[in-house]
Amino acid sequence: MVTKSNIQRTFIIFKPDAVQRGVIGEILSRFEKVGLKIVGVKMIAPDKHQFHKHYEDIGKMISRRGMSAFNVTLDFMLQGPVIAMVLEGVDAVELVRKLVGSTEPKSALPGTIRGDYSHIGFDYANTKGKSVPNLIHASGDLNDAKQEVDYWFSNSELYDYTATHEKFTR
Repeated sequence: MVTKSNIQRTFIIFKPDAVQRGVIGEILSRFEKVGLKIVGVKMIAPDKHQFHKHYEDIGKMISRRGMSAFNVTLDFMLQGPVIAMVLEGVDAVELVRKLVGSTEPKSALPGTIRGDYSHIGFDYANTKGKSVPNLIHASGDLNDAKQEVDYWFSNSELYDYTATHEKFTR
C-alpha cells in the first residue's frame, strides 16, 4: 500500500554538458516514463556562491573529496546555464538515483542515464585537471533532497497537481 510517506520530492540539476549537448528532453522523458511528476523547473545560471552552498554546505564535497575536486566541479558548473528541477513520486529519491546511475560514467551500467549518455572516468578527468561530465546531479538521500529543494526553489515555484498517470503509479 502506498502512503503519503512514500511520496517524495527530489532535486536534480541538468548540468551544463547536458544543456549544451541538447539531451535534456531524452533524459527527462526517462523520469516521466517511470511515473515521476515534474513539480518545479527553471533554467538558471548560478554563481560561485550558490554552487558553494549546494556542493559544500549541503553536499559536504570539500569535506568528502577535497578542495581540488570542489574547484574543478565548480569550474565545470559555471560553463553555462543549468536546468534545476524537482520531481515527485513514490520513493522518488531512490528511484532517481537508480535511473541516473553511478557518479562515475565509466562505471555506470548500461541502461542508466550516465551509462547511456556519458563515459569518462575519474582517472582520465583527473589527468586533464577537469571535472567528469556526468550530465546530471541527483539528490543523494532524503535529507539532501529536502535541503536542495528548499535551497533552489521557493514554495511558490513548486506545484501540486494530479497527473493522469498517478492512478497507475501511486
